[in-house]
Amino acid sequence: MHYLIVGLGNIGPNYQHTRHNIGFDILDNLAIDAGLTFTDRRYGAVADLKLKGHVLTLLKPSTFMNLSGHAVRYWMQAEKIPIEQMLVVVDDLALPFGTLRLRPAGSDAGHNGLKHIQETLGTQDYARLRFGIGNDYPKGRQVDYVLAGWTPEQLETLPERIDLAGKIIQQFCLTGIQRTMNEFNKR
Repeated sequence: MHYLIVGLGNIGPNYQHTRHNIGFDILDNLAIDAGLTFTDRRYGAVADLKLKGHVLTLLKPSTFMNLSGHAVRYWMQAEKIPIEQMLVVVDDLALPFGTLRLRPAGSDAGHNGLKHIQETLGTQDYARLRFGIGNDYPKGRQVDYVLAGWTPEQLETLPERIDLAGKIIQQFCLTGIQRTMNEFNKR
């Protein structure tokens, strides 16, 4: 089977390794572990990961967060990937730092990347892996918070949480969303 794994983030050095770019960082980690490098292609950087007879097309959109739907739609169509075989990896302010939640569908929860994907695809019925970034910011400073780097305390456990996110992605492709949710969402 062929899967599209979309890590949300913003391109450019100003955004590297910020909370909002955790989707890029998780896909980068998967690629590094597999000895892959991303290639700049239409609407994003792409790498194909082979996993036990499956192909996982890893996509880091180059459209910026707020226009992520264009890249998602293009790659779903170009690779003929049904929506059931797509997973979006996204940061989530509503979850405590490092919390990982796999969901089969849901609202955009105010996330502009998810909102654009939903508008572009005409549905919110697609899987997403939400990575908790916490919400420890003063009122009115949300943008500054999501576009900032991690605290020293977060950096201590970030690698293990990124590794776990990679395992969840692989398990999603190998055994499906329900079994993967049952195994990992309780952690």
